[in-house]
Amino acid sequence: MHLARVVGTVVCSHKDAKLSGVKLLLVQPVARDGSDVGRPLVATDAAGAGVGERVFFVRGSEAAYPFHPVSVPTDASIVGIVDSTDVVA
Repeated sequence: MHLARVVGTVVCSHKDAKLSGVKLLLVQPVARDGSDVGRPLVATDAAGAGVGERVFFVRGSEAAYPFHPVSVPTDASIVGIVDSTDVVA
């Protein structure tokens, strides 16, 4: 799992039928200290997240699991909203 910050929404006029009703969000991966890491990416939302929230997401084939039994064509999915973090050095 990876930490990220939701930075925007994605609207598509045409998309795969299996993505019908699935919210797409733009997420910026972040390090434990909250600094940006890498480039933003589009993720399906299985947790009901919104812009500005910290979330954790999964990549790869596991990204489709939250939508089972529908086989959603995704390689990144938000699976949780972060309430707080404690970093122990």
